[in-house]
Amino acid sequence: MTRTAAAPPPLAARPERSRASGLLLAVILVGQFLAILNVNIVNVATPTIEADLRSSGAGLQMIVAGYTIVYAVLLITGARLGDLFGYRNAFLAGLGLFTLTTLGAGLAPSTGWLVAFRLAQGAGAALMMPQVLTLIQHNYQGAARGRALGLWSAVVSGGIVVGQALGGVLLGFGAGWRIVFLVLVPIGALLLVAGLRVLPADRGGGRGGLDPGGRGGLDPGGLVTLAAAVLLLVVPLVLGRELGWPLWGWVSMASSVPMFAVFVRIERWVTARGGRPLVAAAVLRAPGMRPGLAVLLLGPATWGAFLFTSALHLQGELRLSPLASGMMLVPCALAFAVVGLLWPRLPARLQRSLVPYGYVVATPAYVGLGLAAGGGVPYAVMSALIGAGLGVQIAVTNLATAQVGEAHAADASGALLTVMQLGQVIGVATVGTLFISLQGQGVTAAMTAALACAALAVLAGVSSLFLVRRRSSYGDAPQDRNGSVTGGSR
Repeated sequence: MTRTAAAPPPLAARPERSRASGLLLAVILVGQFLAILNVNIVNVATPTIEADLRSSGAGLQMIVAGYTIVYAVLLITGARLGDLFGYRNAFLAGLGLFTLTTLGAGLAPSTGWLVAFRLAQGAGAALMMPQVLTLIQHNYQGAARGRALGLWSAVVSGGIVVGQALGGVLLGFGAGWRIVFLVLVPIGALLLVAGLRVLPADRGGGRGGLDPGGRGGLDPGGLVTLAAAVLLLVVPLVLGRELGWPLWGWVSMASSVPMFAVFVRIERWVTARGGRPLVAAAVLRAPGMRPGLAVLLLGPATWGAFLFTSALHLQGELRLSPLASGMMLVPCALAFAVVGLLWPRLPARLQRSLVPYGYVVATPAYVGLGLAAGGGVPYAVMSALIGAGLGVQIAVTNLATAQVGEAHAADASGALLTVMQLGQVIGVATVGTLFISLQGQGVTAAMTAALACAALAVLAGVSSLFLVRRRSSYGDAPQDRNGSVTGGSR
C-alpha cells in the first residue's frame, strides 16, 4: 500500500521530536487532575451543603451530577474547539472558566447558584480535558509519549480516589463545605499563569470559524444531535437511582438509540458534502480504534462501579469515615499508577500482547474483593490487584490512537474521553443500583457487586483480544489526504 505525498504519518510513526518541557506536562496534568477531582470531591460535602443551603433532594442530585452531565455531553465539542482555535487557547480558556466557576461555587449563596456554577464548571472541564491528551500526542513521541501517557493514566485514576479522600480531609478541619471548592482556586490561578508561559502556541488542526459545511466548521447538526443523544442516555442514568427509576427515565434512554442513529446519518451527510463531521468516520476506521473504544467503555465501567460501591460499602456496612474509606482505596490507585508508569518501558510486542492479562488479573481479584468484604488487609490487597489489572488501560489508549492521523488527534481524544466517561456513568448506574438494592443484607450486596464488576472485566478482556490482534504496521493502513486511515488491516 502507498500513501499520498501530502499524508502525514500517524502519531506513533513520527520520528522523535525535541523533548517537550516537563513543566508543560505538569501544567496540563494538574489541570486534568483538578477536573477529575471535582467529580467526587463534593460527594462527602453534601450533608453540610444540605444543612447550610437547605437544599432539596433534587437540588443535591444536581449539585453532584450536573457537573458530570455537562462534562460528558460537551467533551467531543471541547475537542473540536481545540482543533479549530488551538489546543493551547482551548486549554487555557477551559482552565480559566473552570477556575472562575469554582470560585463562584465556593461563594454560592443558594442551591440554585451552586447548581449553575457546577454546570459551568463541567463546561470548563469539557473544554480543558480533551486538550490534555491531544497536547501529549502532539508534543511527545516514542518513549517520551509512552511515559507521558502513563502519567496521564495515573492522574485519571488518582484524581478519582483522591477526590473522595481529600473531601473528607478538608471537611475534617471544620471549615465547612465551601473549602472543597475554594482550596482549588489558587491552584487554578497558578496554572493559568504557568500555562501562558509554557504551553506551545498552535493553530489547532482546523481553520477556525463556525462554517457548518466548511473544512474547519463546528458541524452544528452533529453537535446538537450528539448532545441530545448523550443527554437522553446520561441524565436518567445519573439521576434515575435517586428518583426511583421513573418511567420517563426509561423512555429517555430508549430514545437515545434513534437519536444516535440520527447523529450517524447527519455525520455521513456532512462528510458527503465535503465538510468535517464532528466525529470523522476515518477516526473510527483507524486500526484498533473500534475495539479500543469497546475496551475503554467496559474497563472504566467496572472501575467506576468498583470505586462507587466500595465507598458505599466501606462507609456504610463497615462504618469507616470518608477519610478512612478513601485511604482503603489508595493501594488500588497506587497499583494502577505503577502499572501505567511501567508499561511504556516494556518491549512494544509485550505491551500489546499482555493487555488481556490485565483483565485476567482483575477478574478473580473482584471475586476476592467480595470474599474479603470484611475489610482490613485482605480488602486492601484485592483492591491493589484490581488496580494493577486495570492499569493496562493506558496501553489500550495507546493502541487505540496509534494509527490515528495527527490531523484527527483532537477527534480521537474527544471520542475516547466521552466513551470513558459514559462507561463510568453506566457502571455506577447499573452496578451501583444493584448494590444499593441489596444494602442491609450483610455481605450479599458487596459480593453481588463484586461479581458484577468481574463480569464487566471479563467483557473488557474479551474486547481487548480484538484490539491486540490488530497488526501494528502502519503500512497496512493507507491514509487519505488529511492523515486519516481509510483502509487496510481492520
